[in-house]
Amino acid sequence: MAGTLTARTVASLEKAGTPGMTGDGAGLYFKIGKTGGASWIFRYKIAGKSRYMGLGSYPEVTLADARTLAADARKQTAVGKDPLATRDTEREAHREAQRLREAKRIPFAKLASDFMAAHGASWSDKWRQGWLRKLELYAFPSVGALPADEITTEHVLLALQPIWADKTRTADEVRGQMEQILDAATARGLRSGENPARWRGHLDNLLSKAEKKKARKRQHFPAMAWRDVPALMAKLAEIDTPASVAARLLILTGARSHMIRFATWAEFDLEAGVWSLPAERMKMRQAFDIPLAPEVCELLRQLPRMEGSPYLFPGQGKTGVMHANAVRNLLHGLGHDDVTRHGFRSSFRDWAGECTSAPREVCELALAHDERDQTEGAYSRSDFLEKRRALMAEWALFITTPPAANVVHGGFRRGRAV
Repeated sequence: MAGTLTARTVASLEKAGTPGMTGDGAGLYFKIGKTGGASWIFRYKIAGKSRYMGLGSYPEVTLADARTLAADARKQTAVGKDPLATRDTEREAHREAQRLREAKRIPFAKLASDFMAAHGASWSDKWRQGWLRKLELYAFPSVGALPADEITTEHVLLALQPIWADKTRTADEVRGQMEQILDAATARGLRSGENPARWRGHLDNLLSKAEKKKARKRQHFPAMAWRDVPALMAKLAEIDTPASVAARLLILTGARSHMIRFATWAEFDLEAGVWSLPAERMKMRQAFDIPLAPEVCELLRQLPRMEGSPYLFPGQGKTGVMHANAVRNLLHGLGHDDVTRHGFRSSFRDWAGECTSAPREVCELALAHDERDQTEGAYSRSDFLEKRRALMAEWALFITTPPAANVVHGGFRRGRAV
């Protein structure tokens, strides 16, 4: 629709600077404000009421631009829509989209802090500090400032490759931390697609598997010989303290120390004989079920519960659980300075390898070590719960039987391999 104004007329009006509104027709006006500023106005009626809609300043918005904007607004009024309300809605949608884009730009370092805040309540101070320190040293230099959706496999490799050969175990721990943090970011809608820090079927094709296996073998914890464990269990059974019960539970289940310290009653089904640990309580962040031998269930049935605490072994500190060194101090008090809590997992594994015919994968999975590769995992999805149950029952019977009586049981010869 041709209007009454021309580009030259508009320029003259703006130069004159006389306040007022000059119509172009069909509701479009050129306005000179009291302070001299020039702009475009569209006047229309909705429900019998006149409304004025600004279309922009002159000369940024030309006469041709203003006519196009006015025509679009008229189309909305023709179908009963209020162009001002529509514009406000569109602007709010744009602002919300911008807010979402900004929210997605949370840097990886902040995401790491968020993850630790969400999951670190059950961690010891030492573990929390070490967890963050590894990221600060090895991950943050390459990805700390990047939002999750910009982190690629190349960024992950940039963090891991410099330390993969000589600090393989640390590198793999950092990789696992990065995977957890990026998984959490995906759950928050901050990224999509495959996790670039995933090992199986991804980084295992880019980083040496041999180095990872060697690093795992290099980690040794001072352990008690499996033949000596029954004698220790007999001593512990004579001590009526929470630390003694925790030590016996640690040895009976092959669990890690922190799993015992932060164990809650809600995780145990004594009737079914299963201890169900949620993913956030496991080192590899995968939920895991531990079968409980009858001796374990009986031990826990006799353990008193403290009112107001969800934990098996409550404490007075800020964590609400037993002190991190309670079991260690007990063992040292019994003259076992030469063994560690973690070492009992090695005692169990040595016993299982020497004295039972249980397959290697069952023995490893009893310690929550799933070393099956991706191909094996595709064909073998079982967690071997019942096979592990039989193995752990045999272990429990062995270590709770007086040493002198440990000769033969269930087809296995106690005290030496058969």
